Amino acid sequence: MTYKITNKCIACDLCVPVCPTGAITIIDGQRSIDSKLCNGCNDTIYTVPQCIAGCPTCDGCVKANKDYWECWFDTYKKCIAKLTNKDNYWEKWFACYSQKYSQELEKKRSSKVA
Repeated sequence: MTYKITNKCIACDLCVPVCPTGAITIIDGQRSIDSKLCNGCNDTIYTVPQCIAGCPTCDGCVKANKDYWECWFDTYKKCIAKLTNKDNYWEKWFACYSQKYSQELEKKRSSKVA
């Protein structure tokens, strides 16, 4: 479910840094939520949307009104994009981990020699 900034927003900008997906932007003084980035904090560690949790007015950020099928297809597209993402996550993770591990081994070897 996507959220939107309402006219009750007081421009405190507390929602911007707490958004885990970076969906909230400020352009020419107007705050907006990118519906393609906003996931309602569903795929995060949070139990409530952080834009709502951080809003002092409680009405500055609300659920966007979409019909059921539009929301369903948005969720479907996000899931398919994650499943077909060819980001090579594990290869990047292994390369990073193995590089750090080899550096630690080198430090241990050099400290034993010295």
